[in-house]
Amino acid sequence: MLKAEAPALLPVYAQMPVRPSRGRGSWLIDEDGREWLDAYGGHAVATTGHSHPDVVRAVAEQAEALLFYSTAVPHPLREELAETLAALCPQPLGRIFFCNSGAEANENALHLARRHTGRGTIVSLRGGWHGRTAATLACTDGAPYEAAARRAGVPLSRKVAFDDVAALEKAVDDSVAAVIVEPVQGFAGARDCSPNFLRSAREICDARGAALLFDEVQCGIGRCGAFSAAESFGVTPDLLTFAKGLAAGLPIGAVVATPALVESLAPGDLGSTFGGGPVPCAAALANIAVIERDDLIGNAVRMGEYLTEGARKLGVTRVSGRGLLLGLHLERPAVEVQHALFSHQILTGTATDPRVLRLLPPLSFSSRECDLLLAGLQEVLR
Repeated sequence: MLKAEAPALLPVYAQMPVRPSRGRGSWLIDEDGREWLDAYGGHAVATTGHSHPDVVRAVAEQAEALLFYSTAVPHPLREELAETLAALCPQPLGRIFFCNSGAEANENALHLARRHTGRGTIVSLRGGWHGRTAATLACTDGAPYEAAARRAGVPLSRKVAFDDVAALEKAVDDSVAAVIVEPVQGFAGARDCSPNFLRSAREICDARGAALLFDEVQCGIGRCGAFSAAESFGVTPDLLTFAKGLAAGLPIGAVVATPALVESLAPGDLGSTFGGGPVPCAAALANIAVIERDDLIGNAVRMGEYLTEGARKLGVTRVSGRGLLLGLHLERPAVEVQHALFSHQILTGTATDPRVLRLLPPLSFSSRECDLLLAGLQEVLR
């Protein structure tokens, strides 16, 4: 049994039965020296694998040179990371604000949309997950999150059915500041929007003067077949957010905006003490360099196809998602399968859909590691 965390810690997630002491690639080593195959990736964070030596080296060198200074001064690594992200995102996206998490990135993106349009209403999708801060709670689907937003006095978003163009068109009027969408919904079970829905969302927002915001906190950074999921769908939003996998485990979030959305910003309109600190920026730059050098986006596509084919051979009824953000649709509760896989020392995720097992492995996941995961699934599903 897993020893409970210290009572001084408030409870957060239902925790997995492993206390990791080390990690390398797609593997965790626990306190007893046992190896665990991580098909959860620390919740889609370990993009290049755990403790990639290039990322570790970049972090150590920067920490020794300068651990931290705020955005009160310029820093070359912050500038380099902004220019790198701008070059990797669809144009005209290219103005960057750094913060510390996905929720914070979404909160600031919503603030920018409201500031730019002068409107207040946000439209979001059923099944969407955007964070636990004030505005993001109001956009996240689920009764507990909506109740928390109400307690905080935050107006709820207008929620429409997933992938429903007619419902979206009806919801977006001249009071709407932004439509926020995960191109591939993560927590809902790796549900990918149809290209037609995203193209229609772009057209509807253009017609009504609203901003289109893609939340790529979980589906971005190469996980779904392109650096930005927007690129893989061929639709360019006005705002885009990154976090989780950007720095391979160090806290960083990013808002990427078009110039038009930020043309009236003045110093002081945005701010974050720790956002864009030198150490997370060093980690992110090293992480991106590994992704590009080792063709990890291509690997994510290939291994995603390999896992999908293998899961179907095991009788999995449906596999949703793209690349290495996958949902296995099962005929029994996913949490039972997840717990059974623990006995094989394999970590996976669940979803708000109780019959979906979610896979979020590092983009470096190999065919051998896919085979080990599939072998474990075969034993459990037998």
